[in-house]
Amino acid sequence: MSEASLKLDGITRTFIQGAAKLDVLRGVDFEIHPGEIVALVGPSGTGKSTLLHIAGLLEKPTKGRVLIGGQSAGDLSDSVRTRLRREHLGFVYQSHHLLPEFSAAENVMLPQMVAGVPKAAAHERALTLLAQVGLGERASHRPPKLSGGEQQRVAIVRALANRPKVLLADEPTGNLDERTAALVFDELLRLVRDFGLSAMIATHNPALAARMDRTVALHEGRLVPA
Repeated sequence: MSEASLKLDGITRTFIQGAAKLDVLRGVDFEIHPGEIVALVGPSGTGKSTLLHIAGLLEKPTKGRVLIGGQSAGDLSDSVRTRLRREHLGFVYQSHHLLPEFSAAENVMLPQMVAGVPKAAAHERALTLLAQVGLGERASHRPPKLSGGEQQRVAIVRALANRPKVLLADEPTGNLDERTAALVFDELLRLVRDFGLSAMIATHNPALAARMDRTVALHEGRLVPA
């Protein structure tokens, strides 16, 4: 089997609230391999977002290791962690977080330009990606002029703009109506499959979870098969 794209080894996360200690994650072990799509399920408040933030190097665990492509991120400087996150990880959230003053194409260009891609090349890739999700003719439109489904499709291709190895998504269709959510999820799965990525997608929707390769659930701070 190929090396894991993402590995979590003994991840714990404890929050201190006054005199109380809250153990949200209690020794999470997990790995995902290239081309694999995993659903992350569990009731609200069980720590799914916390787990995704740790996996995405946005938050440090209390204990344990996060390995990206075999490289342990725990002892890296903040600048190297940022570069590793920018080059290897893509994020999609429940809210699209697009910048309203920029066009769809410019929103997809921005992470590329931060990574040092020349403006012309970033623009070309942005147009290519937007065309792949049926938004080629909407590339010059700003987010307020796009529908909710269109906004989320822009957010998805923005997450893929820097050719990440792993996509992490936190309820990516949670703000959409059922029909739009199904269409957007179709696009997300297709792109992940086409690009050969690994993906970990948190969802409350059993029908969406059933379409992924396997499902894991957070239960009492640990990941278990679901």
